[in-house]
Amino acid sequence: MTILMIEDEPLVAKTLERQVRQLEPEARLEGPLASVKSALDWFEHHPEPDLILSDVQLSDGVSFDIYRETNPRCPIIFTTAYDEYAIRAFKLNSVDYLLKPIEPEELRAAFEKFHRWQQGGISTDFREQLRDLLSDVSGTARKYKHRFTAHYLRNIVPVREEEVGYFCRNELIYLYTADGQKLVTDYHSLDELEELTDPNVFIRANRQYLLNLNAIAGYQSHYSGKLIVSLKKPLHEEVTISKEKAAQFRAWFEQG
Repeated sequence: MTILMIEDEPLVAKTLERQVRQLEPEARLEGPLASVKSALDWFEHHPEPDLILSDVQLSDGVSFDIYRETNPRCPIIFTTAYDEYAIRAFKLNSVDYLLKPIEPEELRAAFEKFHRWQQGGISTDFREQLRDLLSDVSGTARKYKHRFTAHYLRNIVPVREEEVGYFCRNELIYLYTADGQKLVTDYHSLDELEELTDPNVFIRANRQYLLNLNAIAGYQSHYSGKLIVSLKKPLHEEVTISKEKAAQFRAWFEQG
């Protein structure tokens, strides 16, 4: 059996792969694929898998775009951090979905359902269900990540959007929480995070910082035309906004 994993969060992908290998030690795992583009390339050069484990929000779009192009016949278990994201459509069309962080028992139940289908215990036309699902979610507004994953001690933990102070690049990508904790993430770049985060909440200050509006105490104008942004305590950073980005930052900070 071949299982294709489509997941753009490295930490989640590692955990999910470990869980799947425990449940299906004989299965061949493909991926994880982190983007719509890489998934479309994979489908072009590989036979269809027996099962797909698919995140909804990917680094360059939503996974529904993959299935509109490829129209797979196999079942899909969707995973999502957004409990409001098209849940009604998932339920109506009986396509399995799991909310992140994924509990092992919920994943086990999803695989048991898949095996019952394989053995003929469930009569389902997954291609028809997928067409109905894509029809239901078409036109749904783009959803941004409101929960992120990071390392804390030996655990992988979720961090809600409102708990994030800022992201910082210093060889690795660090997440600083609003209460001052420094956590390591497995994100590859701030460019990636900038695509995933809500632009009404986060702004790319410079090459090193992606700031959360809720963590900003205020800013001062510098004689050079730059801005100096102060963060709320217990965060102690002062972040510089270039002269070229100053007007954009002011407009973003004052909107709403």
